[in-house]
Amino acid sequence: MNVLTLVWIASAFFLGFGIYFMPSLTRPLALLAGFFSLGYGLALGVQPEPVVLRLLDSFGVGLFLDSLTSFFIITNALVTIAVIFTLWESDKTPFFFTQILILHGSVNGAFASTDWISLYVALEVVGIAAFLLITYPRNERVIWVGLRYLLISNVAMLFYLVGAVLVYESHHSFDFVGLGEAPPEAVALLFLGLLVKGGIFTLGFWLPMTHATAEAPVSALLSGVVVKAAVLPLIRCALLVAAVEPLVRGVGVGTALLGVGFALFESDVKRVLAWSTTSQMGFILAAPEVGGFYALAHGLVKAALFLLAGQLPSRDVRELAQQGIPRTLGIPLALASFSISGFPLLAGFGAKVLTMKNLLPWQVGGMTGAAVGTAAIYASSFFLPWTRTPTSLPRGFWAAMAVLLGGLLVANGVYYEAFTWGNIVKPLGIIAGGWGLYWGVVRRLQVRLPRFLEQLEHLLGMMSVGLVVLFWLAWSW
Repeated sequence: MNVLTLVWIASAFFLGFGIYFMPSLTRPLALLAGFFSLGYGLALGVQPEPVVLRLLDSFGVGLFLDSLTSFFIITNALVTIAVIFTLWESDKTPFFFTQILILHGSVNGAFASTDWISLYVALEVVGIAAFLLITYPRNERVIWVGLRYLLISNVAMLFYLVGAVLVYESHHSFDFVGLGEAPPEAVALLFLGLLVKGGIFTLGFWLPMTHATAEAPVSALLSGVVVKAAVLPLIRCALLVAAVEPLVRGVGVGTALLGVGFALFESDVKRVLAWSTTSQMGFILAAPEVGGFYALAHGLVKAALFLLAGQLPSRDVRELAQQGIPRTLGIPLALASFSISGFPLLAGFGAKVLTMKNLLPWQVGGMTGAAVGTAAIYASSFFLPWTRTPTSLPRGFWAAMAVLLGGLLVANGVYYEAFTWGNIVKPLGIIAGGWGLYWGVVRRLQVRLPRFLEQLEHLLGMMSVGLVVLFWLAWSW
């Protein structure tokens, strides 16, 4: 398994650069990388022992892959496969597909990292590849949004790098476990970098504009997998260092509620989905020990929703409510909305039940409220009127829907114990509460939320405030 792991880590990069030598095989090579990751992730999931590789013993640099990692790798694989299917008949150049594979490989590298330096390198490559994909259309708007994303990411990673050095100074190793012996300022600096990259809590205000501006397939990659490259290390820290677990859980609850609060009153479909991504990252962090399954369920459904959003006749929810959407899009949209709301028979149901069962008592009220809010958010898309308007969509789009929605059905088997009457009744009650909230309150209100906190200067200011708060939390643990 060790040799296979090294081959798998390198494969996406070799195939990505191989596209330049064989441009006629661009799409098959890109698809091969996705299926290789899927096969490796499935094999890792049934592997009884974790894969541990020490690359530099004296610095604690190495790789660690276990069943938790397999959920994230499978998510990355399926989302990448779906995006490549969607783009199969597009006019995207080999350069675009190369960036997808570099992004795919570097996200896998971040998932496999178990030390702060390997993770730093992987996250930096992720940021550059994501920037090139966001700015691919080359118009003034996407270039500005891409540069904004790159600047925020790089500033955050500078803080992170200082934190990594402080960990080495105290532990003589870059290993994640060194965080337990590191000073509070190291925890604050490292977590600042990861929270910004993951779009978590108030440090994630950069996310809605970035994910909403990118092309739909790029948004699917950003929301489906890229933000999770920084979320898995936070989960690792919570599981390895008991002292930081309450911090991760607390940030998870706050993020879930913040994202729901903004998504409820958005009218732009892609911004609703982006704020929902912020909220769902909170669900993953709120119960770190079972976050892998939730990450898989969310990655599949969010990629499907962004790809569907790219085909809708309008991005304005109110316009869609007036004119309706083609039935051929309404059916997959309803299935995806059901899953993320926690309806039985789709993976979102098992993921939500498992997460709720692993919450601490002080988290239950907040996370239940966030679950009700999630159901209210997606009520707006579920209740859109359907029309018989004929649609002509590429076969690749439907292949992508088959991969993502089929994955949601198959993933039910991960936690089939969820299917008890007691577990079924509670999510149905939450969904009913969410639909009641939508029809009774949200639909009647015309609230225009301020967006000044998404301006570049406020994003940088938010980082300063976040660093102070994180230092105080780390110091007082």
